[in-house]
Amino acid sequence: MRLAVIKNRTLLVDEALDRGVDVATASDGRFGPDPTSIYDNWEAFAEWAASVTPADGNAIDAAALGNPIPEPRQVFAIGLNYAEHAAESKYEVPDLPPVFTKYRTSLAGPVETVELPGPKVDWEVELVAVIGRHAHNVPEAEGWNYVAGLTVGQDISERATQFNATPPQFSLGKSYPKFSPMGPVVVTPDELADRDDVELGCSINGEQVQKGRTSEMIFSVPQLVSYLSSITPLLPGDVIFTGTPSGVGLGRTPQRFLTDGDVLTSRISGIGTIEQRFVAAETQNG
Repeated sequence: MRLAVIKNRTLLVDEALDRGVDVATASDGRFGPDPTSIYDNWEAFAEWAASVTPADGNAIDAAALGNPIPEPRQVFAIGLNYAEHAAESKYEVPDLPPVFTKYRTSLAGPVETVELPGPKVDWEVELVAVIGRHAHNVPEAEGWNYVAGLTVGQDISERATQFNATPPQFSLGKSYPKFSPMGPVVVTPDELADRDDVELGCSINGEQVQKGRTSEMIFSVPQLVSYLSSITPLLPGDVIFTGTPSGVGLGRTPQRFLTDGDVLTSRISGIGTIEQRFVAAETQNG
């Protein structure tokens, strides 16, 4: 199943993103159109959606796709979840997941123009897990049972803001407007050949800068669900940015950051691609 959002209405879409079925219309108002409400009743929705064939729906404009999870109650983000990224960041491999939040005002859709707020804006492609059931004290072995779907995310980071204080201000440096794009769709884990091992990567102006596999994560999706839920309940529709592989600008020699006109393309196999174009403040405001 692939879930998309167009004009704040939830759709079931085909793999090619050519056709889709409006959920509220097809279910006679039982589900949707609000995207958040889908996750509040996920099990019943998933059972109903299994009978829907998106390819039999109406033609859709993939360029109109918005953030498929526009209003999560909680946004979790995990740092240093790939050993090579920890090394390039000059940190030891963590014993427990380092957790921060990205503020909801930073959320954005799959194709956006992003203003550069400073000189050190960095990229971090990430798998994002979407919670589908209230989760509290979940055993690791049951972690996947609480995940409704997966999507592509970027944990865009302004490193000057992130590191200009002691201790570092991760949440602030990663929460400028449109610094948390997601999309283009939410894909249920059963659509993937191996939900624990998918390829992810990103490029700048066509040059590949990151490539990894989620099987390389130090803390897997089920481990993250278990760990987070042991501390605070996870709510339907919550999202977890699960960390980035190596290849970020901060870890390069010399360091490299995004500049005016750069196009950042991020992809995850079996899920899709998102794209952000970066502009200097005077370019967008002038």
